[in-house]
Amino acid sequence: MSGVLVTGGAGYIGSHAVKALLAAGHEVVVYDNLSAGHRAAVRAIVDGHPNGRVTFVEGDIRDTARVAGALRESKADAVMHFAAWLSVGDSVKDPAGYYDNNVRGALSVLQAMVDVGASHLIFSSTAATFGNPIFTPITEEHPQAPINSYGDTKLTIERALPHYERAYGLRWTVLRYFNASGADPDGRLGEDHAPEIHVIPRAIDAALGRDSFAIYGTDYDTPDGTCLRDYVHVADLASAHVLSLDALRSGAASTAYNLGNGRPISVREVVDAVERVTGKPVPAGVAARRPGDPGVLYTSSEKIKRSLGWKPQFEDLDVIVETAWRWRDRHPRGYDKDAAA
Repeated sequence: MSGVLVTGGAGYIGSHAVKALLAAGHEVVVYDNLSAGHRAAVRAIVDGHPNGRVTFVEGDIRDTARVAGALRESKADAVMHFAAWLSVGDSVKDPAGYYDNNVRGALSVLQAMVDVGASHLIFSSTAATFGNPIFTPITEEHPQAPINSYGDTKLTIERALPHYERAYGLRWTVLRYFNASGADPDGRLGEDHAPEIHVIPRAIDAALGRDSFAIYGTDYDTPDGTCLRDYVHVADLASAHVLSLDALRSGAASTAYNLGNGRPISVREVVDAVERVTGKPVPAGVAARRPGDPGVLYTSSEKIKRSLGWKPQFEDLDVIVETAWRWRDRHPRGYDKDAAA
């Protein structure tokens, strides 16, 4: 079986995908500049799969020659591209940085693939490409009109991919995540951002007295006034990546899939779930809405279920929160920053 280069493979979703790839028997090269990823995540994967083949390459995705060299040396025919900046709020403040990393960086990876003849790409995209929903649940046919530069950077690459396929034969699958959440059920991998931006780990930290927690906006047109989101477990996202890669290698046509659980959950419901799971109160303040945040985002994942047989294994919110809680409680300072990859 040919190898897979995973850009951003030391990060949150990327590391879970690496674990799933190894479990499926793939050889993996993790390519990461460690600006947001962790050597310890790679080490945890290796320790959990002592017979797996994992190589770590430290590098920036904008270094086309280095990406191409990693592909060439490993003989990888496929790339899973996770390496991107991902904060909606930061993208509103720093669009230049987001276009540089997310667009120029992704184009660099595509050029490296063309240079060495790697022909399969799984591209990590986002619900933010849809902008404010016209209808829900959001399907793959929903118009894409992002309202922040993060979503626009991802849509820019989505629009480029058919052109790369026509010109260079590069085949692809786009996976649009809704709210990635939870942690490795085995407890080896978790979510460790600095600062933490996602609602479940932030609420858990507040319950543990490690950080404050604010609900951004309580005046949305929703049942309890707070944002509604679709929380999908990170291990379920990882399994969708493996299924998508296997399908491409078997000759499936290039396509895009939405990934979520299909159930809108409010921020207040998340707070309630964290309190149930931890047995601790979550001190929750209220703050103004964040720029670029739609009130309601949830999806239908029927297309990938029909096409690839994908089925989420962690649909219950309390189960998702419990996996995140277990990892965060055992890793009060996050990953070991000194671990070797």
